[in-house]
Amino acid sequence: MTSVLDNIRASLVGLKMPRALEALDHTMQRIEQGEITAIEAIDALLSEEFTNRETRRVTMALMTAKLLPVKTIESFDFSFQPSLDKSRIMALAQLDFVRRAETVHFLGPPGTGKSHLATALGVACVKAGKSVYRATLAELIEALLKAEREGRLVEKLRFYTRAALLIVDEIGYLPISNGGANLFFQLVNARYEKGAMILTSNRGFAEWGEVFGDPVVATALLDRLLHHAVVVQIEGASYRLRHHTDLIPEHIRANAPISPPPPPKRRGRPAKKEATINPYG
Repeated sequence: MTSVLDNIRASLVGLKMPRALEALDHTMQRIEQGEITAIEAIDALLSEEFTNRETRRVTMALMTAKLLPVKTIESFDFSFQPSLDKSRIMALAQLDFVRRAETVHFLGPPGTGKSHLATALGVACVKAGKSVYRATLAELIEALLKAEREGRLVEKLRFYTRAALLIVDEIGYLPISNGGANLFFQLVNARYEKGAMILTSNRGFAEWGEVFGDPVVATALLDRLLHHAVVVQIEGASYRLRHHTDLIPEHIRANAPISPPPPPKRRGRPAKKEATINPYG
């Protein structure tokens, strides 16, 4: 019996099954005590190894996809955002949109859960064995601009089109140069009807001409991004500020804009103006 166990141990080492090897002695004890049959022991060892490998795979995939810290659909507080149709989000979690290479848009003011839901769907996709990559729009364009300068644009576009699901977060938070907008269009065009995307934005589609600095490019983007699309509009207050609403002026709470005010334009020397008093600062 000892020689047989030694052979099994050697085989498990050779097959690189460390979790099964670790569980072997305890499993053998359970057989000897009549708790399980031989076939159940095999099933238990293989299940231990499979679970261990799947955990490692998911952990590594989440790191590669930039989906940490992990967010899940289960941890989303739907009661705080009653404008959301939970059944619709749960349907998206079935990932049919990934198979159909569709685009999901989450639109709403800052703090309403857009990034949480996008990340949660990405995590579900990873667990289902599909490849995912997440980046903010600013990170994406910065990487594309750098690749273009270094003569690696085709390679970088190929990298971003390889994933089954590409998540582009925070559209509308920072200004985009004309060159960056054109590069993003190239990426969207490369993925069009080939790979699924999730986009989050605090700006309505009518404002995308301003976001991307070119109405023509924005129209071309929306032409592709809305062709096979699911649009989820979230109306509500910021979840992050739920415990500090008393610090926000009443008129801002009542009329929360979907986008932050644009940065001031500074062209030449500003004209002198009389000093004014800001009642909020």
